[in-house]
Amino acid sequence: MPTIDVYNVDGKKVSTVDLKEEIFGIEPNEAIVHSVLVNYLANQRQGTQSTKTRAEVRGGGRKPWRQKGTGRARQGSIRAPQWIKGGIALGPKPRSYKYRVNKKERRLAIKSLLSSKVLENELVVIDKLPFTEIKTKQMVNVLSKNKIEGKTLVMLPEKNEAVQKSARNIEGVKTTLVNTINVYDLLKYKKLVITLDTVKKLEEVYA
Repeated sequence: MPTIDVYNVDGKKVSTVDLKEEIFGIEPNEAIVHSVLVNYLANQRQGTQSTKTRAEVRGGGRKPWRQKGTGRARQGSIRAPQWIKGGIALGPKPRSYKYRVNKKERRLAIKSLLSSKVLENELVVIDKLPFTEIKTKQMVNVLSKNKIEGKTLVMLPEKNEAVQKSARNIEGVKTTLVNTINVYDLLKYKKLVITLDTVKKLEEVYA
């Protein structure tokens, strides 16, 4: 069972917390993480790209010249694909790229990434974030006093407007909720900052 130090907003160690083995102590499954990441990125695609076929472009209603006797190649329409301003052959059309992966795979991918954060010492546990007002400087101080630098993901157990809005203007920092975490954010952001309440919520959801 992994044990990790807990710090306060001033960067001082206040206690330790035992993390559940089945969530924070499993062997990361890279193949599942890759599979779920590809699924996430595919589901983000809009699929609105479109081209016109020869039936949809303007013009070309009659044969440009007679079939024989001109010495030129035979043509049926000036809007065939080989013509300038002609239709596009086999071009993209609006479509959905969405597909689903197994729920167990998604959960395993999340647990694999949480475990890897523990293994790589990129998980920081803070006892609580008692923000009473929206103030960017307050969040900057919390991060600097805990020596947290670079791309950072702050995970909250539930919506907290004071914390979320205090962090949104800091470059490289993003907030997320336990119910909305995804493999892309966990991979993109090097440091993961969670509170004790977040630990409890994660263990409730993923146990």
